[in-house]
Amino acid sequence: MDFRRTLLVGIALTTVLIGGCTSGETSQASSADMIQAPMFEVDPFWPKPLPNHWILGSTIGVDVDSRDHVWIIHRQTTFAARTEIGAAQDPPLSECCIPAPNILEFDAEGNLVNSWGGPTEDGAYEWPESNHGITIDHADNVWIGGNGQADAQVLKFTRNGEFLMQIGSSGARMTGTTTDGRSIYEGGSNDTESFGRVAEIGFDADRNEMYLADGYLNKRVAVLDASTGELKRFWGAYANVPDDGPLGRYSPDIAPAQQFRGPVHCAHPSRDGLLYVCDRASDRIQVFTLDGEYVMEAFVAPETLSQGSTWDIALSKDADQKYIYLADGQNMKVHVIERETMEVLTTFGDGGRQPGQFFAVHSIATDSKGNIYTTETYEGKRVQKFKYKGLKKIKDKDQGTPWGANRH
Repeated sequence: MDFRRTLLVGIALTTVLIGGCTSGETSQASSADMIQAPMFEVDPFWPKPLPNHWILGSTIGVDVDSRDHVWIIHRQTTFAARTEIGAAQDPPLSECCIPAPNILEFDAEGNLVNSWGGPTEDGAYEWPESNHGITIDHADNVWIGGNGQADAQVLKFTRNGEFLMQIGSSGARMTGTTTDGRSIYEGGSNDTESFGRVAEIGFDADRNEMYLADGYLNKRVAVLDASTGELKRFWGAYANVPDDGPLGRYSPDIAPAQQFRGPVHCAHPSRDGLLYVCDRASDRIQVFTLDGEYVMEAFVAPETLSQGSTWDIALSKDADQKYIYLADGQNMKVHVIERETMEVLTTFGDGGRQPGQFFAVHSIATDSKGNIYTTETYEGKRVQKFKYKGLKKIKDKDQGTPWGANRH
């Protein structure tokens, strides 16, 4: 059985095209002109330049609020030892540059309208060692997690940066370090008191629940009450009881791992009561009910090794949320997937530093008009906007850099 092309729905086994080069690709290509998909074009002038000689570090999260304001979070720590960022030195070496505040809010036109974030001197909360992901909930509150060695907490703020709640405690799982400096942890993915480097958070307003991609140390989805932070339930891959035992290296030629290989990098609810979970290094998306019942899985670009293909997802803004947009940081592109079949219809983007290209596209979000926003980690260090151009016939399976036809 070719596990790379298996999609399991209930007890029905159906073979579909889900990425990579397969025998079904020829027939798909021959009928591509009959299939439509959402199309996008990069806006090279969004956002507008930052003030105060500010510059971004690894830009590790993006989300959109009820006003179509775009929020990003980045890491300042990468600048600490970078002497070329001259204005950040003491004394300053030059006029430029200074790390921007960790959290930035832009309006729909790309104007910076607010900025805040970072540790406080009064110790009111424990800012993550390595902040990771940003989510704006149904009440426009701001949530962040972290994937640093000691990060076992998530934080909640108002949109203006007022601290509201911390769930979990930094370092709660650490019991010491090895002689070579690696951290030693207690507990594991069945811990009911703490988390393990939360990558991202999803919300369901009707249930008032939050879904943690938990994450970099743990290998599970954890569901919490969004008001109190009480842990309600959790599960691993295929809705199994989580097990942190070693899985060995991923290979597309072996049976899928029965546990999340991790990092568990996203947990995104849909309007029709499904939860989409990114198991990044396994090149797969697993789908569950919100109560944790396993529904199906799909592999995307299954030949991808190293950091994997499934980094983050956003859903299209039509009533049925017909499409999934998958950020693939290893292959430097965004996959457009039909949600019902989990078939990759087309992709856009390519590796590079020009507008519409990516270096490690990490996070993705959509606004009410269907536009896409992406952020890039590592040396990418930016946010980009891709304007929704409507449904159009697919001309190319891999579109490459989505520039407009009238560019000069």
